[in-house]
Amino acid sequence: MSEIEVRIMWAPGKYIQGQNVLPNLGVYVRLLGESALIISDSRVYNLVGKAISDALKARKIRYGWTEFGGECCFEEIERISRQAKKGRSEVIIGVGGGKTLDTAKAVAVNRKVPMVMVPTIAATDAPTSSSSIVYSKEGVFEKVLSHSRNPELIVVDVGVIARAPVRFLASGMGDALATWFEADATFNSDSDNEVGGKPTRAAHILAKLCFEILMKHALAAKLAVEKERVIPAVDLIIEANILLSGLGFESGGLAAAHAIHNGLTVLEETHNYLHGEKVTVGTVTQLFLESKDKSVINQVLTFCNQLRLPMSLGDLGLAALSPSRLMEVAEAACRAEESIHNEPFDVTPEMVSDALLAADVYLREFRAQQQSTSFSPKPI
Repeated sequence: MSEIEVRIMWAPGKYIQGQNVLPNLGVYVRLLGESALIISDSRVYNLVGKAISDALKARKIRYGWTEFGGECCFEEIERISRQAKKGRSEVIIGVGGGKTLDTAKAVAVNRKVPMVMVPTIAATDAPTSSSSIVYSKEGVFEKVLSHSRNPELIVVDVGVIARAPVRFLASGMGDALATWFEADATFNSDSDNEVGGKPTRAAHILAKLCFEILMKHALAAKLAVEKERVIPAVDLIIEANILLSGLGFESGGLAAAHAIHNGLTVLEETHNYLHGEKVTVGTVTQLFLESKDKSVINQVLTFCNQLRLPMSLGDLGLAALSPSRLMEVAEAACRAEESIHNEPFDVTPEMVSDALLAADVYLREFRAQQQSTSFSPKPI
């Protein structure tokens, strides 16, 4: 009889999502501590700072605020950790996008206090995870910090997220799109997930549910958020982007898509693109790397076209990338520690380079047949 493998699933302590839930933030934070440090950039604080401060005051929670510098780097984590220590903060509250939240998680772990996530966009699945993606001050991927716990509390106000630029929501759908394909590759290769065990069947199923919700509700949600409207499809997509994708990637596993994203960050030209936009290019490339059926590839390309997501090197303005720089991307994606090695076959930099080029060629033909245009990001 074969030995039963160890399967592990991690999850946040509490996840609360709904319209107008921000005023109740203090109720939940009060269960964790009596003083808090809020981390956000100034733009986010101007949008939701009053609602958050009012919620904390209502529960007699002392709080301070520090402005996030813009990059989740070791220097920023250390700076804010010193501030949290000086203020004797009992809870760290991250408010904003993925880099802010990842920084808040790292600070909370440094200070050994609870972490609370308040995403104001649904651009990534960062709010639920037990990790922080650390970059250099210049924006080049450096390391994934794997923490010993997930956030104790996540509060997602659907109305706040629906008022953010639609590009963020679309980017989150691009990030979530990768979840199923990467989790399935990890499951099929019997590789470890992001928390050090084999994927649970629950995480695998949640990753598939994430994909199914995206395919069914993405376009309706995008159109609604363009008009700052909240409809059931928006609520579903936000849950898919944040919760289902977060549980699916962490306990289901990563594979080629996120490794290729990390490879792309070595090129300064990609730094103006959102995380989920670069992950989308990685997902499309993974499909070619795995020689997926044409029907699956076309389904994914149609989905991305509807959301105006980038799908290839050309969409990132890299159509004329030199062979040496392309190989630089491919080699970074294939570093020994990268998740690309969770694919059910050995992957080399040459294979990644070929898949990136194949996706570029196929996409041009696909768009010619569909008479559609290439991705063109709007300023945020």
